[in-house]
Amino acid sequence: MSSKPLFSLDRLRQDIARYFSVVNPIESGVTKIEFEGPRIAIYTRSESVFSSRDQIAKDLVTLIKKRVVIRPDESIRMEKEEAEERIREAIKGVQGLIFNELMGEVVVELASGVEPPSDDDLKSLSSELGWVIKLEMSPPMKTKTIERVKKIIYGDPQYRLKALRMIGEKVFRNQVFETTDATITILGSGRQVGRSAILLKTSESKILLDCGYSPSGSRNLEMMPRFDMVEDLVSELDAIVITHAHLDHMGMVPYLFKYGYRGPVYCTEPTLPLMLMQQLDFINVIGKEGAFAPYSENDVRLAVQHAVPLKYGVVTNITPDVRITFYNAGHILGSAIIHLHIGEGFHNIIYTGDFKFENSRTLDASVYRFPRAETLIMESTYGATPVPFTRQESERTLAEYIKRTLENGGKVLIPVPAVGRAQEIMLVLNHLFTSGEIPEVPVFLDGLVVEATAIHAAYPAYLGKEIRNRIDELGNVFMSEYFTPIRSVQHRDEVLNMREPVIIMATSGMLEGGPILTYLKEFASDDRNILIFVSYQVEGTLGRKLLKGVREFHLVGEGGKTDLVSVKLKIVKVDGFSGHSSRQQLLGYLKAFQPKPRNLILVHGEYEAVMSLARSASKILPSTRIYTPQNLESITLATYT
Repeated sequence: MSSKPLFSLDRLRQDIARYFSVVNPIESGVTKIEFEGPRIAIYTRSESVFSSRDQIAKDLVTLIKKRVVIRPDESIRMEKEEAEERIREAIKGVQGLIFNELMGEVVVELASGVEPPSDDDLKSLSSELGWVIKLEMSPPMKTKTIERVKKIIYGDPQYRLKALRMIGEKVFRNQVFETTDATITILGSGRQVGRSAILLKTSESKILLDCGYSPSGSRNLEMMPRFDMVEDLVSELDAIVITHAHLDHMGMVPYLFKYGYRGPVYCTEPTLPLMLMQQLDFINVIGKEGAFAPYSENDVRLAVQHAVPLKYGVVTNITPDVRITFYNAGHILGSAIIHLHIGEGFHNIIYTGDFKFENSRTLDASVYRFPRAETLIMESTYGATPVPFTRQESERTLAEYIKRTLENGGKVLIPVPAVGRAQEIMLVLNHLFTSGEIPEVPVFLDGLVVEATAIHAAYPAYLGKEIRNRIDELGNVFMSEYFTPIRSVQHRDEVLNMREPVIIMATSGMLEGGPILTYLKEFASDDRNILIFVSYQVEGTLGRKLLKGVREFHLVGEGGKTDLVSVKLKIVKVDGFSGHSSRQQLLGYLKAFQPKPRNLILVHGEYEAVMSLARSASKILPSTRIYTPQNLESITLATYT
């Protein structure tokens, strides 16, 4: 065995120095080399090097196989006041400026609808100022959550930079031993829907794929991933990688920060604000029920300060022997399928998280082609029962239920997850109104639906191609004259007292807390009303119990008071709107998936769904080894030649 490390920071610095000595033998201008999370930040006092930073960064990426950013040394930066004046003169519609002197960067926020400067003009201005200019478009809808993310990220630049450098030390530490083993341990989502958490271990790394909670659990041991069975998890964990912003995949991230984790949280750009929004709401809802949340707002803030948002398709080193790439999963805004490349060709894992292998009104279908794949970890939520309807048939069924109810003078309650199904159903309702398929009545939006919709509008690049084209033509396509947000308790009370037919969309989608319970309590006794489920109902939740025929339940209100609610309204479920792949789509994905995996690990499905899918998958992939692990089961991955 060689005594030299397979990767060392000293050798990295030597390679960078050697590159600059060739490019600029007289004066490289490099003043320091620092970490910025998974990137190497090179500071230069050479104006010519800074002006050519994009090409130099590309050259260095090719040379050292690491992400690189070139930053200006303080000596070549224009004074802040002068730079601000020049930016406002050169760029129209500037709403705000945030200067980060530690990193030589200025964030320029543009008003919504303003045409941004071209890339060439922006590069020219940046070179003139000696500052890296980062453009951000103001969202077309006001969103408190994105503003809060900015305050956390930019409000304490010294802590943020300290966090990024600590992350960099994990990413770029010396790798001494060749990666010859990898093990997957299921800490949650094994033969169950919820609390997704999968631990990947190599000889160098410990990485947690998702960190969710179970909405149906009645005890902490049932709600949380089995962190208790992993010795020294918090101290030894290198990274958390989140597929998307549903609580059953990211709800326990702040819990690890509560107990001392200070490593990175990798996610896509929209996932970060959506995650913050739902974690804070999670704390709020639990508090209103008179219980104690498993973490505090400060723990949530810490998680945001350590977040590393990534775009789709960007290859990123997260430990010395693992790099990741995010691909569109088609499930909700920013949802990602993760490609993990382990070692230098040792093993490749594709982890789908939750995914949709079909175009929806909101998103394009999930990606199914990858450079390499030895192991596929796939969700199995709808693995047992085929969905008998197409999306178009589901929309017609929804229209029939709504039309009949409204014409009979009833009210329509649609419980929705704030992220994903809410926006999809809003687009469907818009279509049904404009096409005349349902009567025009007010639609009231309660809970996090409006805030989540504003975040959708802020990230059009992550939406499907069809809706992006409509946004370019029409602007914000989610909100219309049919929708009225509930802004206060008084407004909610007014809606509760309305006698005329209305449609109410409110969180949560499984009736586990949230404002939907207030409406259900008020309208449950009238058989003219209808409750329409449009998303998956996890076993053990109130939504699942009502679908099974339960017609009485106890509702715990604010202050811990309990009421018995008798249910007489009609209860139906319209399949086809789920952000999960149907059984047919899961099997279609396995048929289309390239390259064919050597291992298939089925998770995130109840027992019958997992076993049924495994039997069918064995016929599609006869040479593939299929696993249906329970929680706490481990699988050792081998190399293939």
